[in-house]
Amino acid sequence: MKIQQVEELVGITKKNIRFYEHEGLLSPKRSENGYRDYTQEDVETLRKIKLLRSLSFPLEEIRRLQAGVLTMEDGARRHIIVLEREQASLEKAQCLCREMQEHGETLDTLDAGLYLEKMKHMEKEGAVFMDVKKQDHRRDYIAPAAASVIIVLFIGIVLFFMITESMKERLSTGEFLFIAAMAAMLLAVIVGVLLALWQRIKQIKGGEEDAASKY
Repeated sequence: MKIQQVEELVGITKKNIRFYEHEGLLSPKRSENGYRDYTQEDVETLRKIKLLRSLSFPLEEIRRLQAGVLTMEDGARRHIIVLEREQASLEKAQCLCREMQEHGETLDTLDAGLYLEKMKHMEKEGAVFMDVKKQDHRRDYIAPAAASVIIVLFIGIVLFFMITESMKERLSTGEFLFIAAMAAMLLAVIVGVLLALWQRIKQIKGGEEDAASKY
């Protein structure tokens, strides 16, 4: 079956289906014409992935479950511990919010230093709050951007020499059409490379859609 059918059956976006395939969690077969041909087994695999991701199982844990390195029983037990820690952290965050509410805090009167100190003390006791430090993703763009620049420069140089050489001598109609066709093909390759780079940048920015409502 095609990816559109799988999307309707499982309720996972095409973007996420391809993401899971890229991560090695799904391996659909290819038909003779090269298109992905999803089976009922692939659908069941995606349903299991959807369930586990909806329960916040990390991708690496799902990968280990699929490989048989981790049993479902052990995986569930480990995940319960993680969820209990998260629940305890959420309860502490609720306590701080409730305290701010009861004290009638406003943004102007809010003593951020006081509450940050309380959070710091809670973190020493095991609580985990949201990490507000921004990650620098610039390195993720270097490899695809560098490869694209090299390819575009190489093709540009080839195009330049083709055009300059063709201008040095009088060409027949057939030769002119051949060079024009080659130039058009090279330009098409440049456009394809730039489109691929754009898609890769979108993929890096987008990542996986984690929210269960988007599955």
